[in-house]
Amino acid sequence: MKFKKILIANRGEIAVRIIRTCKEMGIDTVSVHSVEDNDSLHVKFADESVCIGPAKASLSYLNMHAILSAAEITNVDAIHPGFGFLSENSEFANLVQACNLTWIGPKVSCIKEMGNKLLSKEIAVKAGIPTLKPIKVEGQTSEQLLEDIQKLGLPVLIKASAGGGGRGMQKVFELKDLFPSIARLKEEAKAAFGDGTLFIEKYIDSPRHIEVQILGDKAGNVIHLGERDCTIQRRFQKIIEESPSPILSDKKREEICKAAVKISSYVGYDSVGTVEFLYDQNTQEFFFMEMNTRIQVEHPVTEMITGIDLIREQIKSAQNQPLSYKQSDIKFTGHSIECRINAEDWKNARPSPGVISHWHRPGGIGVRVDDFIYSGYRVSPYYDSMLAKVIVHAANRPDAISRMTRALGELVLNGISSNVELHKMIMLDKNFRGNNYATDFLQKKLG
Repeated sequence: MKFKKILIANRGEIAVRIIRTCKEMGIDTVSVHSVEDNDSLHVKFADESVCIGPAKASLSYLNMHAILSAAEITNVDAIHPGFGFLSENSEFANLVQACNLTWIGPKVSCIKEMGNKLLSKEIAVKAGIPTLKPIKVEGQTSEQLLEDIQKLGLPVLIKASAGGGGRGMQKVFELKDLFPSIARLKEEAKAAFGDGTLFIEKYIDSPRHIEVQILGDKAGNVIHLGERDCTIQRRFQKIIEESPSPILSDKKREEICKAAVKISSYVGYDSVGTVEFLYDQNTQEFFFMEMNTRIQVEHPVTEMITGIDLIREQIKSAQNQPLSYKQSDIKFTGHSIECRINAEDWKNARPSPGVISHWHRPGGIGVRVDDFIYSGYRVSPYYDSMLAKVIVHAANRPDAISRMTRALGELVLNGISSNVELHKMIMLDKNFRGNNYATDFLQKKLG
């Protein structure tokens, strides 16, 4: 089976990224867009484009029936959901298949099982993967919950089972804040994810956030493409990612990557995905956190150190083709870092929509920029604030930091506020350079 035409149910830089690989594979593309995105590059680069609704995402990029109607009238073979929006929505994946189209992603059972944080932890335990034991909020009395928390010990982290993208989490350091935090997060989770189910787990002090890139096919083959370190975050949102992780020993790297393959094989994972772990720097233990059943924002750093096009492999798997590689074929070269460039006031992270008066991409050896913007582009207030990703590759981490510092110095983004200065600050920070940091790095640095 070979696809002739793919519809991309997304927008922005990931839609542009998918279009580029499709062109190289000889596959025609259909982009969908809101009225707000008429002038976006993903509309201009695709072979065809269909407007599916007004600016509000719920009426356009989250409108399943509008997307499926666009797929029908353009006679596509498959739908690629990208990341965010409907990419981990099992109902949408089922509807795609019910329309005799191919879903470019894992089988629906994987989306259902691994997309639910609470259920995925139960599966990890069955698969023999180290996991922080969760405490279920639902079905417990206040007294039972307090007793469990006291056994676990403060601080704890409350999580929405259906959460994602850094949302749906709340730290609790004192018992008096427990029940108000539960009530608030339950309402937030209902509004954001349509599911208010919560669980609680032990909060690890000064952890690193490590994720492993997985490739699977429909014949049951699963391999890993190494790990990424996503520790530099702001309000649980990743802003810098790198590979390999500078905190892991070779032995621990092998253990964590084997664990990722083990749980992926256990659930029969058959696409591109990421298994995420918390790494305790004090004990050098790692714990399964969740699985993302889609392509990740930060996939380019893995592509840079392996030379493998992850979107190509994802499409090939959906075409029922075997993996192009065995585990022994995977070679890792050098070090890669990615900085997410957001339209925001870097001091308070507030979105900064408006017109970009001038956009200049950095270049030179070992520099890649994934974006969808240009001079004169109007940044919408309706969508995620990420505009571009600057990715560098060099022989080692110090050289990669130097290259990123140089690239950020060349970047010009005028007309709106951005977080470029924040990235420059991080690259020059002695603790970042010295590999002495945790997930609270920016909280400590910015207050």
